[in-house]
This record gives sequence, C-alpha cells and structure tokens, in this order.
Amino acid sequence: MGTFTRPAAQPPSNPLDHARAESEQAPAGGPAIEPSVESIRHSVADDARSQAVRALTEALIGRRSVTPDDAGCQELLKARLSTLGFHCETIAANGTTNLWATRSGGRPGPLFVFAGHTDVVPPGPLDAWASDPFVATPREGYLYGRGAADMKSSIAAFMVATELFLGERPQHQGQIGLLLTSDEEGPATDGTVQVVDRFEREGRRIDYCVVGEPTCSAQLGDTIKNGRRGSLSGRLIVQGIQGHVAYPDQADNPIHRFAPALSELAAHHWDAGNAFFPPTSWQVSNLNAGTGAGNVIPGELHAWFNFRFSTASTIEGLRAQVHEVLDRHGLQYSIEWSLSGNPFLTEPGVLSAALSQAIESECGIVPKLSTTGGTSDGRFIARICSQVMEFGPPNASIHKVNECIRLADLGPLAGIYRRTLDALLPV
Repeated sequence: MGTFTRPAAQPPSNPLDHARAESEQAPAGGPAIEPSVESIRHSVADDARSQAVRALTEALIGRRSVTPDDAGCQELLKARLSTLGFHCETIAANGTTNLWATRSGGRPGPLFVFAGHTDVVPPGPLDAWASDPFVATPREGYLYGRGAADMKSSIAAFMVATELFLGERPQHQGQIGLLLTSDEEGPATDGTVQVVDRFEREGRRIDYCVVGEPTCSAQLGDTIKNGRRGSLSGRLIVQGIQGHVAYPDQADNPIHRFAPALSELAAHHWDAGNAFFPPTSWQVSNLNAGTGAGNVIPGELHAWFNFRFSTASTIEGLRAQVHEVLDRHGLQYSIEWSLSGNPFLTEPGVLSAALSQAIESECGIVPKLSTTGGTSDGRFIARICSQVMEFGPPNASIHKVNECIRLADLGPLAGIYRRTLDALLPV
C-alpha cells in the first residue's frame, strides 16, 4: 500500500486524433447514411475525450501531492501547456508551488482563467482504503484515489478542454489562463493568495474565472457555486479563580460564568442572510476547562468558535456583537481573532449564463446557483475578478477514505469546460 509508481509525462497531443482517424474509416455514402456516420463520429469523439481526461487524472493521482508538496503535478501540466504555446511561470513560496500560465489567441478580448489546486489532504489510515490512495484504481464504474474528486479530475478536464478548444480555435479572442497552487487544503497562506497579492500590486485583473472545486451533490451539473460564505474564528479565554470545589466562595468558576453568555451567543440572531446566502451561523468547535482533578474549580476556560457569515454582515459588526455580549455578562476574557476569508458573491451574469448553458447542453439539466459549503480560493480571486464561479464533479466522497469519481463524468466535465471556452472566447 505504501509504494506506487508515478506515470511518466506523455507528450501532449489532440485527444481527438484517434477519434478522427476512426471516423475517416466510417462508410461514406448517400444522405441516408449520414446520420449514423455522425452518430458514430460523436460517440468515438466522446470516448476519446473521456479517455484523455481519465489518463491525465490517473497520472495526477499517482503523484503524492499532500499539502504543500506539489509532487511534480504542475511540471507534468507545464510540459503540455508549453507545447500549446502557453507562457508558464512558477511562483514558489515557503515550500508551496504555484503555476501561472497564459496564452493569447492573438485577438483582443477577455482573460478567462481556470483555477484549482494540485494538493490533496492526507489519505488517513491506508488499511481503511480498498486500494492504494495514490494509485488510481477503476472499480465498478468509479475511479478511486486521493484527489479523484477534489480536484485532480477537474484539473485534467481543464487541460483536455483547453487542448480541444485550441485544436479547433487557435486564433480565438482574448487569453486563456491557468492558475494552480499546492497550498489550498492547508493554511492557504503561500498559494493563490500570493499570486493575487502580486496581481493587485501590478494592477492586473481577470475577467472570468472558473474554479474547479467539486460543487455538485446528486449528479454532475446540478450545482454551480457563485459565492462562498466568509469564515471568522475566535479563540476565547475566560478567566476565573482556581480553588477547591468544597470552598466555592474562595474561587470563581469560569464555566459557570461563561454558561449564560454561551447560551445567549448560541441563540443570537446575527443576520437574516439575503437572496444568495443563508443567515450567518456561530458554532463552538472546542470547549475545555479543568485540571483533570475532580475536586478543583478551574482557573480558565478555553473556547474556540467560528462564524460562517454572508455579505449581510461585516467582520467588525460580528466582533462587536460578541464583545457586547461578553462584556454585558461581566466576564474577564481575551479573544484571539483570525479571518480565513471574506465572503464573495458573483451575481448572475455573463459567466453564469455561459457555464449554465454549457451544463445544460452537456448534461441535459439546469444547474442551481449556491453559496453553501466551506471556503475556497475563490475568496482570493474575487479581489481581482468580478465574475468567479466554481464548478466541478460531485463532492460526496471528498476528503473521505475511498474518494472517487464516476468514470462516466470525466468526459462531460471536460465538455462543460470546453463549451464555456467556446462561449466566452469566440473566434
């Protein structure tokens, strides 16, 4: 289980070369035969597209890229991008590898960027997996491996979609960009945010960005994320006076002191949300006090809490409300605040329309827009891009043992990305 072989990078080629070769051998005749020839042509092309995405997904899974180690994923992609005429720049910081690649179609137009991460979370106990998490394994219609859904299949689909697009439209309007990092699953301090900081200093902007996060729930195509809630955390210490439980008059129990304030904070109405976001939530994730002895009143209580907040609230407003409650209850306390990300929102517009139409054409369903879930690098990119959407495969298995993606979803995922390029970067 602990060993694996990394597949060698293959020279890039048009994934439909084999499809075209087979279609040329199809019988040609009168008009009555044409529909079946076209049907065969499309079937072969779809299969070739799926196989191309699968091969690259398997190669990426085979690279043990646990945060912040990219493990060669970006070099593999860089080789293919360079062959397509992309200018590739590696931006490294504190063990994190970031890749920024761009290619112009030679005509004025917008900058469209695919964004994602090559890093994955640790696999957990290897003996709980049915197969090696770093050897892509097909089984019963699914492809298993760490990163299969989050998000190496999306990156492979980005790549194949771009190759197909440029194979037919090398002189398109605008530019195509690819932004990848190996620090998304971790602290996210040296990844995409570093690139965005640099672009802000240089006054550079992105027009459209699709982040390949696994956004779907029941089936491919059912959900686009057009925003994310912000995440604000606090580490609270409530001071008391340690003493013997038999002499409570000589002590001050911080647990008893904090209990009424905790009840009020848990029941507090922070905001009503809005048309795109649910109401802001406040949750305690850790709560502890005591010395471990049963006859000692503790001198301190420690609580970790988190806000998932919408654009209906501000950081300053949420902090102020917490302090008001704690002060009113007469607590002696300190709070260490940390912001993981502000909320961002892309209202329906050009990008959402293009992506929705691509999904409907490829999958036959109309996606819903959603802002649920955790944070993503979209929160950073939104600072330099007014239209940021997230779309990728179903997320039911992400971060779990036996992470997987449906093999049948690989080709359509690339097709959705390809159709989005067609719509936004026409010839």
